[in-house]
Amino acid sequence: MKFTNEPILDYRKGSKERKALKKALRTLSSTPFDIPNRIGGQDHEGLTTHPLTAPHNHDLLLANVHIGQQKDIRQSINNSLKSKYLWRLTSFKKRADIFLKAADLIAGKYRHLLNAASMLGQGKSIYQSEIDTICELVDFLRFNVQYANEIRKIQPSSAKGIRNQLEYRPLEGFILAITPFNFTAIAGNLCAAPALMGNTVVWKPAENQMLTAHFLLQIFEEAGLPPGVINRIQCDGPTLGKIALSHPDFAGLHFTGSTAVFEHLYKEIGNNISRYKTFPRIVGETGGKDFIIAHPSANIKAVATAITRGSFEFQGQKCSAASRVYLPQSIWPEIEEILMEQLNEVIVGPPTDFKAFVNAVINEKSFLKIKKYIDGAKRSPKTKVIFGGKCDQSIGYFVEPTVVLTTDPFYKTMAEEIFGPVVTIFLYEDEAFADTLDLINQTSPYALTGAIFSKSKKATKLALKKLEDAAGNFYINDKPTGAVVDQQPFGGARKSGTNDKAGSMLNLLRWVSPRTIKENLSPPEDFKYPFME
Repeated sequence: MKFTNEPILDYRKGSKERKALKKALRTLSSTPFDIPNRIGGQDHEGLTTHPLTAPHNHDLLLANVHIGQQKDIRQSINNSLKSKYLWRLTSFKKRADIFLKAADLIAGKYRHLLNAASMLGQGKSIYQSEIDTICELVDFLRFNVQYANEIRKIQPSSAKGIRNQLEYRPLEGFILAITPFNFTAIAGNLCAAPALMGNTVVWKPAENQMLTAHFLLQIFEEAGLPPGVINRIQCDGPTLGKIALSHPDFAGLHFTGSTAVFEHLYKEIGNNISRYKTFPRIVGETGGKDFIIAHPSANIKAVATAITRGSFEFQGQKCSAASRVYLPQSIWPEIEEILMEQLNEVIVGPPTDFKAFVNAVINEKSFLKIKKYIDGAKRSPKTKVIFGGKCDQSIGYFVEPTVVLTTDPFYKTMAEEIFGPVVTIFLYEDEAFADTLDLINQTSPYALTGAIFSKSKKATKLALKKLEDAAGNFYINDKPTGAVVDQQPFGGARKSGTNDKAGSMLNLLRWVSPRTIKENLSPPEDFKYPFME
């Protein structure tokens, strides 16, 4: 069983998909949804609800999200454990067929609905939504089935008279999936991948992603997912962690989010280790401080375009977004000219304006954090804001694409994750290329993505060697974003996560516990060995 990547629709003016998408946008903007918790295949209302508004328009209420209580968390765990026995007995083919059908529904019947939900709820342009919410998620669901089939084919050898086999069991207990706002594909994959392998899941999506999360579970259930296999709950994070991570049947964490939260969860798991029936699997993808370095031989236009796209697509709200750039002084004037020309053409606006390249950031907390970094860069004698810097939350949470030039390679916007449309550039002496590679390797605690632009094979080879541990996904003459399932398995190490490579067989192996079975076809009937004669 071999799959190919889902084609990306371009939504050109006058196209059928563009018309259908605009209709879906109007539908989702007309009436707010009611989003309860979904536990054991049943809706569970909360004592309180939280309004979900569009990032680009404070007045556009998209949904009222029900907030679960402690009893709902416990019920999610209980339903997960209750459903586990029948789900693990379900044949792999049937489990695979469910998620393959879900992929077909996402790629077809629900494509425009999900795109509209992602655009309105998460502030994505249509292109950013299409590549994430549809194509990447469909690829995850389909290729995971392919990878699981390949895993099941990995079997031990058998000697004469012996039959050996490996059985890939689900983990003993429930999986806790905690997912971020920025990628619908990640949210869908983090709960679906363990489920495909026979596990049951308690899933907590980010609150700002609840509109697409609501539709995703509906689609999984329409595809045939039995009640209780994936239980979705929106609740207070610390309360969820306290209850779930102290439960003896906690078997694994599938996480994407901030480094600080992951470190806290990791610590709590360690503190509770003696409580568990098994040692839990911990899989996490966290922060990034992703870099671009250009060699003096680099293609100047390609470098400028990589900065514009790599730093500002989806407002820099990607863990892989380029946020620190190292450029040789000799080619900086030419790069600056092209970069400024490109950025002056960039339109900042709502995702419903298809001409907008940059949309609103996700919420007020993010807006204020980004603004604080920009304000600091405006005041510091070590930095100069050479483009953008304006922030306006009067209608939505809009931040201009902002370019900072610094004389200090360790200035905080070169080292700390901002998660917004801000990139900082440091200029190095041309002859200091090798030393600058060392500088990149030492500046940030993260190691997610990075890119080099160079026409010199020698320089590229040196960068690959010196930056071996600095990025789990490394790009040559390309921006450090946009990993594709089955082409660039994604993940980083250091403070960027456990590097278990979503979009590959490696991730699925984390959600099974192999059992070796030996069958002796001719068992001995005498205890004596030949040497004893």
